[in-house]
Amino acid sequence: MLSPEERRKKIGAVVRVSSGNFLEMYDFIVYGYYANYIAKTFFPAGSEFASLMLSLVTFGAGYLMRPLGALVLGAYIDRHGRRQGLILTLALMAIGTLTIACTPGYAVIGPLAPTIVVLGRLLQGLSAGVELGGVSIYLSEIATPGHRGFYTAWQSGSQQVAVMFTAVLGVLLTAVLAAEQMAAFGWRIPLFIGCLIIPLIYLFRRSLAETDEFLKKTHRPTGKEVLHLLGANWKLILLGMMLSIMTTTTFYLITAYTPTFARQALKLDPTGNMIVTLCVGLSNFIWLPIGGAISDKIGRRPLLLLIPTLALLTAYPSMLWLVSEPSFTRLLIVELWFSFFFGTYNGAMIPLLAEIMPPDVRTAGFSLAFSLATALFGGFTPAVCTYLIEVSGNRAAPALWLSLAAAISLCAVILVKGRAAAVSHMVRST
Repeated sequence: MLSPEERRKKIGAVVRVSSGNFLEMYDFIVYGYYANYIAKTFFPAGSEFASLMLSLVTFGAGYLMRPLGALVLGAYIDRHGRRQGLILTLALMAIGTLTIACTPGYAVIGPLAPTIVVLGRLLQGLSAGVELGGVSIYLSEIATPGHRGFYTAWQSGSQQVAVMFTAVLGVLLTAVLAAEQMAAFGWRIPLFIGCLIIPLIYLFRRSLAETDEFLKKTHRPTGKEVLHLLGANWKLILLGMMLSIMTTTTFYLITAYTPTFARQALKLDPTGNMIVTLCVGLSNFIWLPIGGAISDKIGRRPLLLLIPTLALLTAYPSMLWLVSEPSFTRLLIVELWFSFFFGTYNGAMIPLLAEIMPPDVRTAGFSLAFSLATALFGGFTPAVCTYLIEVSGNRAAPALWLSLAAAISLCAVILVKGRAAAVSHMVRST
């Protein structure tokens, strides 16, 4: 049982380490929220669809850098420490965000504008490749016995604060600024706000203490050793990637893609769309610790089997119901149902992914598995869904993408059965 002083220190550590995850997600989803405006500013094309697709592909391109970030920065964190690595990732994210915020539009500097924006996204992706893994591993290593799921849930919990904060900004901006003003400069305001938050989060990260588990290590692997260990555990990395696909796809479907989907496909009011996204962030924030706590009590596996199965059974019918008669209420109901999928599944999946990774490459292994899932599925969810709707004429097509993700993750849960059972027994006994 923790004393009041120990509890206060634990809470402070959770808030400080998760703050950077807030910024990482904030910077990434701001781009997704304002993809329409960014498309017109940096990617002018012959059609609105082509312009939007270029913008969304650039959004996804940032995720292609995540596996590289997971390898390079993950190895750095596993060798030099959780605290030092998390400070480095924050600096890289800050540079990428500032680059996008300050770049003049295509009308001013021509092809150089989209080139600079792509480079900024790639730098953000490099940082984000290990940010989530670094934070998750830090939280799992400071967690009290039997509560690892609850602790690691706050990694993603901080991201939901970013979702809500960004949505509130979106509601305010769309209410105060005219459409012409939003297209001219309004979409840059959230990016500049993100830049202003960076110094505060840097102070938080500097005050972090290194984890006891890392300090107790007698051997810290070199980059070459990390690559060798990752290669030797490639099957585990692959299973970890498959486990993560459900989380990454659901998250970007219900957050970054929602404003674009609701405006372009459903023709709903932009302010209402942002309100839905705000409610989704709040719902995610509530379900994540609940999912983590439940998995601490009953094991990770039951939730990891249940949620993908529910998604397979209900995702497409739910989306068909929405597109048959689009409205704010129907959009909210469907998005909150998908939010339940995300929060409860992620609450059980993140601690399991941390638990099954080899200790010497825990950050690199976790980050690589999650980054591959994000790069191959999650990050390109807005672009894939937009394309599916365009070529099929079926506005419910995004649910098919979600169903595919659920099927892949369900297969992974079944395949990882032996390792997961051993881990769940170990967790309950600690």
